[in-house]
Amino acid sequence: MSKHIAIAGAGIGGMITALLLKKQGFQVSIFEKEKQAGGRLAFVERDGYRIDQGPTIVLLPDMLKEILTEAGVSEDAWELIGLDTLYAVYFKDGKKYTKFKDKNTQLLELKHEFPGEEEGFKQYMADMKESFELGKTSFLEKSFTKKRDFWTGKNLKTLLRLKAYQSTKKFAGSYFKDERLQEAYSLQTLYIGGNPQTAPAMYSLIPYSEHEHGIHYVKGGYASLVQVLLETLEVQGIPVHLQSKVEKILKENGRVTSIKVNGELVKVDGLVWNGDFPTSTEQFEIKRDYEASSGCVLLYFGIDGTYEDSEVHQFFMGGNFQQHMKEVFQQKKVPSDPSFYTFNPSVIDSTLAPAGKSVLYVLIPVPSGNHIDWSKETAFIDKMMKNIENRAFPDLKNKMEWLEVRTPNDAELDGLFQGGSFGIAPNLFQSGVFRPQAKPFPSLENVYATGASIHPGGGIPIVMQSAKLAANQIVHDFAHHSSAKDVKLNERLNESISSL
Repeated sequence: MSKHIAIAGAGIGGMITALLLKKQGFQVSIFEKEKQAGGRLAFVERDGYRIDQGPTIVLLPDMLKEILTEAGVSEDAWELIGLDTLYAVYFKDGKKYTKFKDKNTQLLELKHEFPGEEEGFKQYMADMKESFELGKTSFLEKSFTKKRDFWTGKNLKTLLRLKAYQSTKKFAGSYFKDERLQEAYSLQTLYIGGNPQTAPAMYSLIPYSEHEHGIHYVKGGYASLVQVLLETLEVQGIPVHLQSKVEKILKENGRVTSIKVNGELVKVDGLVWNGDFPTSTEQFEIKRDYEASSGCVLLYFGIDGTYEDSEVHQFFMGGNFQQHMKEVFQQKKVPSDPSFYTFNPSVIDSTLAPAGKSVLYVLIPVPSGNHIDWSKETAFIDKMMKNIENRAFPDLKNKMEWLEVRTPNDAELDGLFQGGSFGIAPNLFQSGVFRPQAKPFPSLENVYATGASIHPGGGIPIVMQSAKLAANQIVHDFAHHSSAKDVKLNERLNESISSL
């Protein structure tokens, strides 16, 4: 009989783990406490409009494709669109810097906007090419359930090469002289809720990957992958039980034997935890405190009309980016002059809104935590609306048909750790071996984990990689467990034969 693995949580990590385990002959069931699957991948839908609620920037397309294919997802079920113009960065002093997929076009942009910085960019791309491959094989594709697997001479050399002891901002300064370019090549840690001023330089692999592998868009929105995965799960015969919370786990001799779901006991041979870590882990013993990632104030718009001259992705920098990061990560207060990111997918996807209309999404990095009552910060929202209208989308208030606002308070109510949008923060001592691993609870032999707070970290392809690491660990453990049982059985048989 195949072993039964229960998965608590139908986020991307949970669904990918289920599909990978099913291919290895396991019986798998998914239990999701919410009324819909997908976790952070969801839509805001209203009056014929649809826009991604969470992740929007699609990175690492090869990893995304490979893991979905390995999980049994048909390539015909979804479409990936590459962007020639990655995004534009607008600085408060009026300077605009546009990033391109094509490196020659990028060099021309540098020559025009930041003359003299071209050689630094060339060196950056050359150095990072080797570093990316080293980082990918040494850290992204490996789990460190056994801590000694991390502390090898080879890994230490790789960490030194990646300059993990430096911040991403300082690392960018090794290649770019202009402060604005340093910001343009370090702000990407915000994609995973980290501070560019302190996040280790290994995360500089993100801006490199943007140029090398491109930024993409999933036709219909990133969250359309959820339905694709649900259909694949159904074809594979994997049940997804919605509104089914894992209320209790029952343990015996260091192993989970069953789980209680909506008052009923379900026997299991293993459990994969896909809830937000560590908020959802009250049933487990956590022996350390974690730092949450940054929070976000998110604005979603339904627009009467379109902004065809806008790029899909844009960044608008405040007057003092360093001060903004200090307010978010150290002072933990409402930012005074924040930078913000905009997402305008309707310029390449007309399916997201009624004819002649469009959707917009604006993200403002703010502190995580519940010490700010965002319902009382209407002045901040009004100020940001004026800023967005003046710098990004003219006449926005008149064109706006509806607006939805989501804050860290809402995120915390939804179960995200301290209202942070990206799990635990990607600082040095919450990265690599210091991050929760595929087997995060040493006292429980058959409990595993996947998700944004689990190694290797946040971002949809990386979360899928955490699912792959969890599935690999389960396959390894159960094969080893079966082998150990066979050895004991053979020993007993030999003892019986000897006694005869």
